[in-house]
Amino acid sequence: MDENTTDSRTVALVTGANKGIGYEIAAGLGALGWRVGVGARDEGRRAAAVAALRAGGADAFGVPLDVTDDASAAAAVLAERFGRLDVLVNNAAVTGSVPQEPTVVDLAEVRTVLETNVLGVIRVTNALLPLLRRSASPRIVNMSSVVGSLTRQSDPAGETGPISAAYSPSKTLLNAVTVQYAKELRGTGVLVNLGCPGFCATDLNGHRGTRSPEQGARVAIRLATLPDDGPSGAFFDEDGPLPW
Repeated sequence: MDENTTDSRTVALVTGANKGIGYEIAAGLGALGWRVGVGARDEGRRAAAVAALRAGGADAFGVPLDVTDDASAAAAVLAERFGRLDVLVNNAAVTGSVPQEPTVVDLAEVRTVLETNVLGVIRVTNALLPLLRRSASPRIVNMSSVVGSLTRQSDPAGETGPISAAYSPSKTLLNAVTVQYAKELRGTGVLVNLGCPGFCATDLNGHRGTRSPEQGARVAIRLATLPDDGPSGAFFDEDGPLPW
């Protein structure tokens, strides 16, 4: 680890980066000349993603990571071999199975979604925060969704997708947790923000989305490259701030 601590290249880790938006975030950060860690739990898919990123010119490396597992998150610190981490993108997420109407939803399914989409973010962030604190300009980007906006959800004329007692509330809670991180880390140099990729065609929605994963990655790349006087505790999509 010590032999790499003087390397000036930015080091990033993207969770759930073996496919979809996470892969495109890793590709976009790699195109900036960064070292990019591909966090994924499936060994084969992780290796394939790393190989594809390297073939495209990115300095990518694999990080075995199951965001629902404490030991796995702790091991990710050991896998980080550059002495610091500059950017963490918490992208890994699940939608959960249907039905998700609150009167019939399976509580076990709600717990499963929260375990990945909220507790997983807390787990990984806390494990890697000591490495982030070693960075001159640490950034944390939590990938959320407009369906987590209570303003949008409570608007009768708004369109926020199907009724969801698991996925949508998980993003609302993620938004709230991110604000708390921003408050706690205020003045430390760690900027923590939320990015909404939009309705992208991915495995998460059966490829029904209207945007490409590459388009969805843009907001994360912008938030990962914020200047030191940039915002923290804010919620954005590619076009600007979103309502809470």
